[in-house]
Amino acid sequence: MKGIDTNILVRFLVGDDELQAEKVYNIFKKTEADKQELFVPLLVMLELIWVLESVYEIERKEIIGAISELLLMPILNFEHQTALQQLTYTAQKNRYDLSDLIIAHSAREQGCEAVITFDKKASKYSLFELAK
Repeated sequence: MKGIDTNILVRFLVGDDELQAEKVYNIFKKTEADKQELFVPLLVMLELIWVLESVYEIERKEIIGAISELLLMPILNFEHQTALQQLTYTAQKNRYDLSDLIIAHSAREQGCEAVITFDKKASKYSLFELAK
């Protein structure tokens, strides 16, 4: 199995560089034809959210939808897939920062009861606890 970097997913979702987008399409098709998977580290997903929000200024709802669709692709093997699924589910019901939700759900998946933070807004989410 090979892993993929954030820029692969950005090209796939945004398609702003036609040549690179075509290469990604070919990589995905070959992976599918070979009945293989590509590993997607959790850090890639965190960075993907940051790039889509800050560089491309894509709306939150579209980002959540894109992540949901990526999770359905059988050729992609996500680190902490359950946490990412929880992210897409809970993010539709609140306005917490998507990056904070990834942190919270990945920590929960690892058995943490809460994430300690100084972020007052994040601390209002049930999986966070304000540092005292």
